[in-house]
Amino acid sequence: MEKSNYQKLIVRQKSMDLIEQIYKITWLFPKEETYWLISQIRRCAISIASNIAEWNQRWTSKDKQNFLRIAKWSTAELETQIIIAKRLGYIKEAETNEILTEISEILKMLSGFIVSLK
Repeated sequence: MEKSNYQKLIVRQKSMDLIEQIYKITWLFPKEETYWLISQIRRCAISIASNIAEWNQRWTSKDKQNFLRIAKWSTAELETQIIIAKRLGYIKEAETNEILTEISEILKMLSGFIVSLK
């Protein structure tokens, strides 16, 4: 099956890689966080890629911008949750920095993408 154009976007690929990273690190979180922080972190990561996919199916520039903004908001929310997890001792410094770097790159790409649609 050939990839759709949106699946070839670097921001989409990075968001999918981020989901994998998030799942790997959250497997190590305490089990009591399963329905709280783990769930929230995973949902935010999935929301980024999902809203990029939704962007692809919209017709108007305004609709497209809206879904990219939602992806951007989810990315910012994920950033905060990763910092919380670090402060609680669930994620090591090196992992935190790696994930925050990826998040920063995705935020920049989404911002640029939104501007290009205006």
